[in-house]
Amino acid sequence: MIDKTASSVAQALAGTPDGATVLIGGFGTAGIPDELIDGLIEQGARELTLVNNNAGNGETGLAALLKAGRVRKIICSFPRQADSQVFDALYRSGRIELELVPQGNLAERLRAGGAGIGAFFTPTGYGTELASGKETRVIDGRPHVLEYPIRGDLALIKAERGDRWGNLCYRMAARNFGPVMATAARRTVATVHEIVELGQIDPEAVVTPGIFVSHIVRVPRVATRAGGFKAQNEGG
Repeated sequence: MIDKTASSVAQALAGTPDGATVLIGGFGTAGIPDELIDGLIEQGARELTLVNNNAGNGETGLAALLKAGRVRKIICSFPRQADSQVFDALYRSGRIELELVPQGNLAERLRAGGAGIGAFFTPTGYGTELASGKETRVIDGRPHVLEYPIRGDLALIKAERGDRWGNLCYRMAARNFGPVMATAARRTVATVHEIVELGQIDPEAVVTPGIFVSHIVRVPRVATRAGGFKAQNEGG
């Protein structure tokens, strides 16, 4: 019987090696898998390469992982903002490497990684420092830059609902990079707020098929000040 449900975050992340490339879903604070990031800190893997849209907010989540000294390099499209002080300090002191990637290129490089595409040409970045040292070609009269796929050893994503086969659906803006990251990693771990029986998710509503998911972990919703509940860091 296929059952990809893990009893804990620690169980799901066991065996993550030093030097791994980790794809972490999220867009700003929407869809950040905080429980999995905290679990990765506890697990102890070092010299990681992270792939995310940004470089952390405040001192929690991604920023906490950076602050713990576990990250060698980050690949992202938006590293600096008002509360990215952890990344700023590490970068200015030379303790972290940055690969800056335009947001559309980041999404397409991840998609290419999952689709088995060897490389692709894009006009984005041509004529800027981001194209330095890269092959260029004129296609239909327009200059393009050659970009290579991004693949990961591990993807950490946040979903709304899943079943024991690992089929996932997301909530609004929390979806963001999760689906393409799941296809581009050798191993994918997802948190969900609800685990349902097989068949309870309409097949048309499945965004990430279970074939791309290694483990799912159920995590509780976060209580709000008003006494209700919401999905932590989800959009909408």
